[in-house]
Amino acid sequence: MPDKTKADLIHDYDAGIERLLEIMRRLRDPETGCPWDIEQDFDSIAPYTIEEAYEVADAIARRDWAELEGELGDLLLQSVYHTAMGEEAGHFTFQSVVRNISDKMVARHPHVFGDESRDKSAEQQTKDWEAIKAAERAGKAQGGSLDGVAIGLPALLRALKLQKRAARVGFDWPETTQVLDKITEEAAELVEAKDKLTSDKVEEEYGDLLFVMANLGRHLGLDPEAALRRANAKFTRRFERIEARLAAHGKTPQDSDLAEMDALWDEVKAAERS
Repeated sequence: MPDKTKADLIHDYDAGIERLLEIMRRLRDPETGCPWDIEQDFDSIAPYTIEEAYEVADAIARRDWAELEGELGDLLLQSVYHTAMGEEAGHFTFQSVVRNISDKMVARHPHVFGDESRDKSAEQQTKDWEAIKAAERAGKAQGGSLDGVAIGLPALLRALKLQKRAARVGFDWPETTQVLDKITEEAAELVEAKDKLTSDKVEEEYGDLLFVMANLGRHLGLDPEAALRRANAKFTRRFERIEARLAAHGKTPQDSDLAEMDALWDEVKAAERS
């Protein structure tokens, strides 16, 4: 059977990743592609990549497996998009990206693909993983303890990663009580800055407080991002119930006032706890 033409490939529902790669090539074709897709570059696509990753996480949090399937496809498209642009510029190809991550996973799991024993705890495996990553950074001339922590990460997640890196070389409070003391200190400095200093300094002190709060989560064995996401969900749920109670009386939040909504908030919170 002769090889499929590129047009056949695009309409072959069973062609897998090759079909998607060819679709992207067509979209980016300077003469026959989509004008919007042709105009895009790494910088313009990067925000969509981040957005799609968050939508994957959102579908998982809601346990919406049908939507997750679609969101994973959207996220895969982002990888295909970036590799298409990388190929056009001569930086890399989709196959070289696949080869790179495959080599990395094999190298980072010597207890699965090599001679090392699998008889070790998850904690020891994590330590070994970090040791391998540190060696990789050293090979890239990234000698600093904080090198390689991506600047583009969400600030709360980056704070946690920076703190973990610093802790590995001994720069950490040994006791959680010391972190709590630091929170009290930073909160007092923020109050003082609010009354006496510039808005820029207030922002700096507020950032310091958030940074220490992330550190507290780490000391408690909690993921600050997950904890804040949970708090966001709780606030959304409770406020929607306030709106529902107001609506039952023909009112909206705009028709209400803080005292009434605060009282309803307490009712909703008490109902959740009962």
